[in-house]
Amino acid sequence: MVNSQPRIGDNGWVIIDELTFDAAGLIPAVVQQYDTREVLMVGWMNAEAVRRTAETKRGTFWSRSRQEYWVKGETSGHRQHVKQILVDCDADTLLVLVDQEGPACHTGTRSCFENGEIEVAA
Repeated sequence: MVNSQPRIGDNGWVIIDELTFDAAGLIPAVVQQYDTREVLMVGWMNAEAVRRTAETKRGTFWSRSRQEYWVKGETSGHRQHVKQILVDCDADTLLVLVDQEGPACHTGTRSCFENGEIEVAA
C-alpha cells in the first residue's frame, strides 16, 4: 500500500500520523537556521500545517490566538525556506531547519530569543 502523505525526517522517515499532538491537536516546532543552527523562533503546528510545510517548503503554522494558518513571511516578506523537518525521539516536537529571509521575529529581530536571559545560579 502506498501512503500519499508527505514523509518527514532525517534518520528514517516518520509519517505525519505517527507524530504525537497535544490535546489541542498541536505540536511545537522549533525553527532553526539550517547552516548556523541559530534558534530563530518556536511556533505551533497541527497535522495540516505540518503537511503544508512539507509540501510547500514554506514555514506554515497554526495561530493559537487567531485560530488560523499563517505562512511565515506571507505579509512581511521574511520567508522561511524549509530545508528539513526533524522529529524528536518522542515524536512530540519538531525541529524545522530553514533558510530565513530577514528577521524571524515579529518584533523585527533576527531571533525571537533576544529579549533577555534568566540568570542561572553558579
